[in-house]
Amino acid sequence: MNVQFTARHFKPHDGIRTYAIDATKRLERVFEGIIDGAVTLSYEKARNSTKIVEVQIKVHGTVLTAEERSEDFIKSIDGALQKIERQLHRYKEKLQSRKMSAKGSERSVGNEI
Repeated sequence: MNVQFTARHFKPHDGIRTYAIDATKRLERVFEGIIDGAVTLSYEKARNSTKIVEVQIKVHGTVLTAEERSEDFIKSIDGALQKIERQLHRYKEKLQSRKMSAKGSERSVGNEI
């Protein structure tokens, strides 16, 4: 999987960049059909300085997106990846249920002939 990393309006240190890319690549353990990934880091200039992480994963014509906000980039990365992981599990179950229903309809057509 190819992971694109972007930081808006600042230059992150290599530790955050490496952590985000490695954590995103670990999603391949959940679902093997991931084509591309993108991680975008940004922050709001305010008193609390909220850190925002957006993760996009491309899977067979579908784009899964998650955004997480917190006071720390690591927490935001982990939260966004947990959301994406849940979406990948749902997508995988959806594909499996479609396969099962397609097999069931093939059997019923075969029995009718």
